[in-house]
Amino acid sequence: MTDPESVGQGPPAASAWAAPGTPVTAGSPGTGYDPAAGRPPPTAAPRRRRRWAVITVVAVVVLGLAAGLVVWAPWTPQPVLRPAGLVAGPSTATSVTLRWSAPRTGPLPDKYLILSQGGTVAGSATGKATSYQQNGLDPATTYLYRVVAVRGGKRSPQSALLTVHTLTPPISQARLQGSWSVYVKNIGSAPGGRNGYLTWQFSPACATGPCDVTLHGRPRSFAITMKLTRAGEAYQGRAVANLSPCGPRGNTIPDPTTLTIRIHITRASGQSQVWAATAWAGTMVGTSQYVSSATFYCTAATFRASLAGTPG
Repeated sequence: MTDPESVGQGPPAASAWAAPGTPVTAGSPGTGYDPAAGRPPPTAAPRRRRRWAVITVVAVVVLGLAAGLVVWAPWTPQPVLRPAGLVAGPSTATSVTLRWSAPRTGPLPDKYLILSQGGTVAGSATGKATSYQQNGLDPATTYLYRVVAVRGGKRSPQSALLTVHTLTPPISQARLQGSWSVYVKNIGSAPGGRNGYLTWQFSPACATGPCDVTLHGRPRSFAITMKLTRAGEAYQGRAVANLSPCGPRGNTIPDPTTLTIRIHITRASGQSQVWAATAWAGTMVGTSQYVSSATFYCTAATFRASLAGTPG
């Protein structure tokens, strides 16, 4: 018997959720494919586009994390860069200045080490510094330097070798000091009339630099003490000394001789941070007066000698 409510109605609507394996025919409800309406059959393209979009996003994220790890990763520290652009700055007779460039990239070093000839550490500077002044050097002397950067206990390669020179002061600034061997050459009549060597000691009257000196002469037969006044590289002084007594052995009388000494420095060099004389030349003139006793006398006399001094 026919259900009255079903008269005039089509077949029962198919479920939008078909059981697995159930064939879906053209025009079946729920498929979206209706030839009469002109709708095309569905395709899988939208689903594939969504899948590729997800894959692309994941790849970008992974690559970004990898790049960040390369930059940030603490297990791959940046190398300590070699100092570049090492040049000499202003110099004095006892100091030189070194200058270099800071690293163009990467972190600054903890410090810089200044290496002298042979690799000896001559000094250090902070990692922010780009210059260093080396003091306590000898005048008119050549020095060799390199610089290395240090970070985290690791050293960079050494910089290029730099040759620097301290200034050469004028001869007039040389200091006269120390023990000297003095060659005396008689160029006129003199007591004894012989050439030979004396030992003189110069004691400066100041702590540093050139200044007046006191001369102490030996041996005993030519013992003198004389103050020499400085004028540039020249020194001169006068003193009375008992060089040659008048009379026969065992029966002599004093015969004082007035000595006048003039010397001038001819060479100098750097020695223990001092610009010191290394050679000088000069003259010595001695004049004695007439003296006599009841049985003998000695006439007035003058002698002249050339002097040449070298460090003794």
